This record gives sequence, C-alpha cells and structure tokens, in this order.
Amino acid sequence: MKKYPAIAVIEFSSIADGIFTVDAILKKAPIAMIKGGTVSGGRYLTIFGGTTGSVSESLSEALVIGAGSVLDHAFLPDVHEKIHDAMLGKRIDSGQNSVAILETDTIAANIRAAEVAIKGTEVNLVELRLAEYEMSGKAISLYSGVLEEIQSAMNIASDFLRGRQAFTHYRIIAHPHEALARQLDDTTRYNDAKLHELEGEEAS
Repeated sequence: MKKYPAIAVIEFSSIADGIFTVDAILKKAPIAMIKGGTVSGGRYLTIFGGTTGSVSESLSEALVIGAGSVLDHAFLPDVHEKIHDAMLGKRIDSGQNSVAILETDTIAANIRAAEVAIKGTEVNLVELRLAEYEMSGKAISLYSGVLEEIQSAMNIASDFLRGRQAFTHYRIIAHPHEALARQLDDTTRYNDAKLHELEGEEAS
C-alpha cells in the first residue's frame, strides 16, 4: 500500500534557495518531507508527499518562492505504486527478461517519464537512481519485461519527453548476457557491484 497518495519532486540550482523554499512549504501545508539534500552538480533536491491537495498547494508555493532556481519539477497526483516504492528506495530483480535503461539529465524528467511508461505498459521498474554524486546530476531508470512491452514503454517515455529540454537517451537489451543480468540484479552502481564470472573466464 502506498504511504503517500501524491508525491512531488523539485530540483534547485541553488542550495540556499532549495533549503529556504523547503522550510516555507513545510510551514505552508501538512506534507511529509520524504528526502531532501544536496546532489551532484551543486543542486538541491527535495521529494515530499502527502494528500493530493496538500502536495499540489506546496508545489505551487515552491515554484513561486524558488522560481529563479527551479531547474525541473514533477507532480505525481496519483503516484503509481511501482514509482512510489522505487522513489523510496525499493529495488527488484530484473529476472530473465529484456531490459531497458532510460537516462535523463534531470531527476524530475526521469520520474515523469517512468510513471507514464509504467502506467501504459506491463513492465517492471527494477531501479530508479536519482542524481547520485557519481552521476553528474543525471537520473536513470531500469526496466524489465517482455521485449514488446519494453519497446512500448520506451516509446511512451520518449514520446512524453520529446521536445523538452531534458536530455533523454535509452537503450534496450533484448537478451542480456547472463553475467550482465546477474550484475543488474545486484545494482547498476559501480562501487556496490559484485564481480561475476564472464563467459569462459573469471572477472578480475
């Protein structure tokens, strides 16, 4: 069950403006600050949740107060459970399926695209990574499922983002190598990755 019916995400180019704005919106309406802090690229990121009305009111206030520093934002008034859980850190195995990797240069763009893709197809959201320090402000989402659904999901995501300023790039792997599939089941993060045997030899 979803803990938050609605979720909003805001990225600020100014850390000071971000912190100031978050204080203001926490005082404005009864919302929960899910996470907030500095991310790569010298940005400030906040994710908050609550009822649809409270989140909408707080987001509108934030866009006024932090107008000059808001890089991007996302409002999910009826957030899909898979997106909700992934944003809270849940991760699932990719399984023996086709996979797709969606990359954007803002966090909010990836979240918005991920939700329309998930709601429009029968794919799984394996992982959602949001502007970690080694990612230079980018976000990635990893999907798994049957190839036709994966292709449909990426078509929906790219159509949704087409014409927007956010950089978007995706790749589909129809049949991942076993070693890569095991790696993706662990993580896409280099520092957390385990060594896996390559075909015919051991990784060193």
